[in-house]
Amino acid sequence: MAARYSIVSLVRNAFGYHEGWQRAWRSPDPKERYHVVVIGGGGHGLATAYYLAKEHGVTDIAVIERGWLGGGNTGRNTTIIRSNYLWDESAGIYEKALQLYEGLSQDLNFNIMLSQRGVLNLAHNLHDLREISRRVNAIRLNGIDSEVLSAEEIKAMVPILNISPGARYPVLGGSLQRRGGVARHDAVAWGLARAADARGVDIVQNCEVTDILREGGRVTGVETTRGTIMADKVGIVVAGHSSVLAAMAGFRMPVESHPLQALVSEPIKPILDTVVMSGTVHVYVSQSDRGELVMGAGIDGHNGYTQRGSLPVIEHMVAAAMELFPIFSRLRMMRQWGGIVDVCPDASPIIGKTPVENLFINCGWGTGGFKATPGSGWVFAHTIARGEPHPLNAPFSLDRFAAGKLIDEHGAAGVAH
Repeated sequence: MAARYSIVSLVRNAFGYHEGWQRAWRSPDPKERYHVVVIGGGGHGLATAYYLAKEHGVTDIAVIERGWLGGGNTGRNTTIIRSNYLWDESAGIYEKALQLYEGLSQDLNFNIMLSQRGVLNLAHNLHDLREISRRVNAIRLNGIDSEVLSAEEIKAMVPILNISPGARYPVLGGSLQRRGGVARHDAVAWGLARAADARGVDIVQNCEVTDILREGGRVTGVETTRGTIMADKVGIVVAGHSSVLAAMAGFRMPVESHPLQALVSEPIKPILDTVVMSGTVHVYVSQSDRGELVMGAGIDGHNGYTQRGSLPVIEHMVAAAMELFPIFSRLRMMRQWGGIVDVCPDASPIIGKTPVENLFINCGWGTGGFKATPGSGWVFAHTIARGEPHPLNAPFSLDRFAAGKLIDEHGAAGVAH
């Protein structure tokens, strides 16, 4: 009888109002002052607040978001996680993120639906094979799992993949990170928000920052559409709009904002149980738990702040997918979306101090921000709490562009989100 009642209640609430359901996190009005204000209620901002509270005992925090929680890139990505990056600096921070992901559901007591189904990068010519071999060796030297596969081994993993020698882009081999995979993007945001709220963090939505207040070269707070909020320290974590917030504080950032698109097909039965990427054909494909094929490619060439994108990019990624998977040719596209990414000249992020004292910034993740979410928040929390970067994010300072110490990850970030 109780089971029948619960089913009836669930159905009634599905089509009407949620009766008696507790909020997963509070929705408080902002206070006049906080010790730390984190601007940006996406995954990176929420992770920053959570780890500030958990690891550093800082609980007098406000996360302020101009829209709704997770409504930016966190809700507009393709959920892929991996740590197979070339350079030591990148390997360190992305591997930290992957390790945190592996325990995040238990840590947050919230199922983020982590699926370590593997991430496969394809090689289509001799240059690709040599570059993949170089990258796999570098990745393994950093203690991260990676291996080279032959075309036959790839075909055994993904039987529907076209590896015919007569194909326009024949598959000659590839690399595989078995610990890579996907996680539910909104679940990551919800889990972090609930856990941060439980530790006393205020999450303030529909609160747009209109100015960053300074006095004597030091940040003092922010002006918002919901009033002035004073703060001892401020962290900017607003993917896509980082240069806009930096301009409010009086300095420029070496970032460009671009739309990044993705799409999903109509749902089909399980047919693809790994993530397949190709930088040469320029597409990546995975299958969601609901059966949809999730596809993406590179950024739109133009700068912009739209969350749409352009038709040519969609046409290109679909054509590329057909090259690899002719079996998908009759599927219908169900929906398409875009996010706004900010890209640095070396395709690596900026995490650290700014020219304004006690104002910190975390930006420039380009097309790969979701996979870094917990690691990014973990090191940024350390930086804000201690006033100095953690060794993992020290190489990603803003000063590296003046010193010429770039961390060129274009090869890893070009299409391999």
